[in-house]
Amino acid sequence: MTLTELRYIVAVARERHFGRAAASCFVSQPTLSVAVKKLEDELGVTLFERSAGDVTLTPIGERIVGQAQTVLEEVQLIKQLAEQGKDPLAGSLRVGIIYTISPYLLPYLIPALRLKAPQMQMLLEENYTSRLAEMLKQGEIDVAILAEPFSEPGVATQIVYEEPFVVATPKGHPWEELAAIESEQLADENVLLLSPGNCFRDHVLQTCPDLNRESLASGSLQRTLQGSSLTTIRHMVAGGVGVTVLPATSVTEADEHLLAIRPFVPPVPTRRVMLAWRRNFPRAAAIEALRQAVLISGLPTVSFLPDEPVI
Repeated sequence: MTLTELRYIVAVARERHFGRAAASCFVSQPTLSVAVKKLEDELGVTLFERSAGDVTLTPIGERIVGQAQTVLEEVQLIKQLAEQGKDPLAGSLRVGIIYTISPYLLPYLIPALRLKAPQMQMLLEENYTSRLAEMLKQGEIDVAILAEPFSEPGVATQIVYEEPFVVATPKGHPWEELAAIESEQLADENVLLLSPGNCFRDHVLQTCPDLNRESLASGSLQRTLQGSSLTTIRHMVAGGVGVTVLPATSVTEADEHLLAIRPFVPPVPTRRVMLAWRRNFPRAAAIEALRQAVLISGLPTVSFLPDEPVI
């Protein structure tokens, strides 16, 4: 039994497909398949039920893969302890960040982190919250930058800033004459949202629950339209397709020429952005350096929260 074989079975369990698992491990499918079969023969049990286009864990396979994941995490912990013994701010910090935060925070965060920890390299992974949570638990990233709500067993979190939402409409829209927008007004408009899987979509639906209720009642998206990214949605709004809600950090000077941006009437809907990391992650100084870098980044339009407790 080798660590490589354990990585292979964890990958197959995650991907539910030998080809995708092999690709994620950067090996050929025959190499991975032979290694998995060798491990099954050594253990004398079948770990996976194989059928056309589908791979599922057997009951004993599920238990063994769970233990394999624990072993791999412990091996990674040994490596991290060794790095910490040298210098907790040396080496790389693997940071995951959700799509609706990364393009707006990173231009401010990267220079700030160079000031706080010039010897620490930040390796970035952009993805959805659900995937980053999985990567965090599996030790594939060290820390994630996410938006509330987020809670996972064994994961510590700390809020770093709060950001307001704004309403974007096409130029010439009647709302351009208003000083601020009531959230209830969104229910009377064609509203563009990110596609399912984006947590910012959920934040907008929480801001205006009527959007969700109307969509469900009609059995379709009705007047709630979808875009694949905030950039796509901006262009759709500028083209007169509808209105949208944006995080304030995403609004640029160029947007002011294409869109009419208006605040919400208080209480203004917001999202709180946090750091999340495994509780047993040994490089506490690296997490703190990242938090301090966020706090001194100068990211506009947000309220920094330096004294929030670790949860």
